[in-house]
Amino acid sequence: MNLTTNAYLNAALTLGIGIAGAALAWLVQFPAPALTGPALSVSLLAVAGLTLSVPLLLRHACFVVIGLSMGTGVTPEVIETARQWPLSFLFLGASVVTIFFSCRLLLQRGWKQDRNTAILSSTPGHLSYILGLSTTIKGDLASISVIQSTRVLALTLLVPFAVSLMGYDTSKMALPGAQMTLGPLLVSVGVALVLGLFLNRLRVPAALLLGGMVFSTATHMSGMVVGHVPLYASIPAFIVMGSLIGTRFSGVNMATLRRALGAGLGVTLVAFLVTIIFAVLLVQFVDLPLPQVLIAFAPGGVESMAAMAVIMNADPTFVAAHHVWRLVILTFLAPMILGRAPD
Repeated sequence: MNLTTNAYLNAALTLGIGIAGAALAWLVQFPAPALTGPALSVSLLAVAGLTLSVPLLLRHACFVVIGLSMGTGVTPEVIETARQWPLSFLFLGASVVTIFFSCRLLLQRGWKQDRNTAILSSTPGHLSYILGLSTTIKGDLASISVIQSTRVLALTLLVPFAVSLMGYDTSKMALPGAQMTLGPLLVSVGVALVLGLFLNRLRVPAALLLGGMVFSTATHMSGMVVGHVPLYASIPAFIVMGSLIGTRFSGVNMATLRRALGAGLGVTLVAFLVTIIFAVLLVQFVDLPLPQVLIAFAPGGVESMAAMAVIMNADPTFVAAHHVWRLVILTFLAPMILGRAPD
C-alpha cells in the first residue's frame, strides 16, 4: 500500500471517527456537538494509538468556511460596538500576561520543569509559533506539544459547557435568517481561499480564517451576497475543525502523555479561571454579553474559538479581533521572556 493510499485511509478514518463523535455528542446533548464531539472522539482514539490526520486542503477549506460564516454575522450594529473594544483589548492583554506568568510559576514549582520548557508550555496560544521557537532552544519539545494541545482540547470542551451553564442555547448550528445559495457560496469559498493563501504568504496569523471573514464581510456589507453559510457546508466544517484538534495527540507515546497530561490540565485550569475573572471584570464596565467576552478571551485555538463564535451566535468580529490581538501579544512576549537572563 503506497503513501498516498495510507494518507487517504487515515483521513477517511479520522473523519469517520469525527462524524461518529458528532452524532453521539448530539444524541447525548453535548453543547456545540459538531465541534466538541469530534474533538473528544478523535483525541481519545489518537491517544489509544491510531494514526489520524486531516489533509491540508481539507483544513484550508474548513478554515475558509468558518471564516465565511463569521463574516456573514457582521452587521452595522456590530461595527457600532467596536467603540468598546480598546478597553476590552486592555483587559485581554492583562489576562494573557497573568495566564503566562501564573502558568509558568505553576510548571516550574509544581512540575519542576526547566525554565525554557515552562515558558513555552505556559504561553497561552500561538501553538505553531511556539513549537517553532522550541526547536531553536533547549527545551522538552514533546512535553510542550502535549501541554499546549491539552489546553486547546480542554478549552474547546470547557467553553461551551460554561456558556451553557449561563443559560444560553449552545445546540444551534446556524445563524437565523436566509442562507446563501450554492453559486455565491462556491464563488465565495474560491475567492476567500485565494485571499487566505495570499495572507498566509504574508505570515498573517490565522490567514485562511481571516481571508474568509474579510471577503464575506465585504460582500455582505455591500449587498453583493445575501444570507448565511448553509448547514450542509458549516456542519462539515465544524466536524473537520473538531477532528483536527483531536489529531494533535496522534503519535504521542504514553510515557510522554503521562508526564505532561497533568501539567496540561493544570495550565488549562489556571488559564480558564483567569479568563473568567477578567471577562467578568470587563462586563462591569462595558455593555457586552459575558459569553461573547468569554469566547473572545479564552486562550484556545483561534480557529476553534472562531467556530465556537459562529455556533453560539457571538459577535464574530469581536471574537476574531481579540484572538488576533492575543497572537500579536504572544509574538513579542514569548521571545522577550526567553531572551532575559535566567531568574
